[in-house]
Amino acid sequence: MTKNLKTVPTYDYQDVVATVQKYVDGIRIGSAETCAEAFHEQAVYFGVADGEVSGGGVQTFYDFLRQNGKAPDVVAQIDVLAITPTTAVVRVDLENDSIGADYNDYVTLLKVGGVWKVIAKVYHQFGN
Repeated sequence: MTKNLKTVPTYDYQDVVATVQKYVDGIRIGSAETCAEAFHEQAVYFGVADGEVSGGGVQTFYDFLRQNGKAPDVVAQIDVLAITPTTAVVRVDLENDSIGADYNDYVTLLKVGGVWKVIAKVYHQFGN
């Protein structure tokens, strides 16, 4: 009989959500530095905003945060869609960012050196 092993402990789910929450908190307070705690330094992000593809390196996202300021009324639902011992995919349903837009974000995380970091973000911006 094969063993039925749980390969991903519950604390990994909690750590993944906590990492993504740093991203949301950074948006709320308009802090690129807080968001940077969640992202790997070589992370990328791409998406569709106003019908156009935009994105690039994560610094471009940080520039957006610095330019547009805080979003104190932002609301987010964080859902872990898939997780392995070293990878995770998370959906973030986000409403009312600093420009009043709503988004669906899909973020991919890697566990590097025991720490979860966002390596990629793909998003869809809904009309604002």
